[in-house]
Amino acid sequence: MIRKTIEIATPGTRLSVSRKQLVIERPAHKPATLPIEDIGVLVVDDRRAVYTQAVFVELLAAGATIMVTGPDHLPAGMMLPLDAHHVQTERHRAQAEAAEPAKKQIWRALVSAKLVQQGAVLEHFVGEPFGLPEMARRVRSGDPDNLEAQGAQRYWPALFGKDFRRDRSAEGINAALNYGYAVVRAAAARAVVAAGLLPSLGVFHKNRSNPFCLADDLLEPYRPYVDWRVKILTIDNPNPPSLEDRATRAVLLSLFNETILVGGRKSPLLLAL
Repeated sequence: MIRKTIEIATPGTRLSVSRKQLVIERPAHKPATLPIEDIGVLVVDDRRAVYTQAVFVELLAAGATIMVTGPDHLPAGMMLPLDAHHVQTERHRAQAEAAEPAKKQIWRALVSAKLVQQGAVLEHFVGEPFGLPEMARRVRSGDPDNLEAQGAQRYWPALFGKDFRRDRSAEGINAALNYGYAVVRAAAARAVVAAGLLPSLGVFHKNRSNPFCLADDLLEPYRPYVDWRVKILTIDNPNPPSLEDRATRAVLLSLFNETILVGGRKSPLLLAL
């Protein structure tokens, strides 16, 4: 089943649950309902939103992720289900005991896949992959040569222009990238928990204050899908994308419905994760 990504952005929205339905009450609108089981990610971009406790309990029980945003429209936090897999204790133990060589091989595969994806994005928009597929074939266990960073030095100027710099605190293109990565990260964290794994135990990311290290690891090959959407927003548009524009956020959230290929199987990105 394809689960929906729902954004709540109308000021003063009230959310409640009735008969396994999410009830959405907005000022000057008739109440709307959605089946709880159809929701994969709920994004609340309304500082005046009001919830009943049942909204959290029912959505989490159904395996959904709840994400709330701050004044800048970027995600400020999220809630994930704790009891999401029938053998999660066994998997937690195996994950904690995973050998370092295995982690390094996983990171090699993730970096290689990311470089291939970035090359495909460049091939589509600028007509050549700038050597990224060849770099992907040279990635070694643990990426000791830091080919991921070397690829980024080629990738960003080729995609957004020679003056573009990836800056997580900047507006425009950078802010749109931040938003897209954040919502896909939330979906990655949801998928990690659903698989009975701990999102805090990564294979490469190890920041002790980061509760989503594994989600950040697994996010890497999916980042180019966000880049793809942000690039589309800049084509034939003299103004940089703005998160104040609800249509911009909608374009990025609709990414979850993009059909992608993983392991020879086609499926929507949310399900593929």
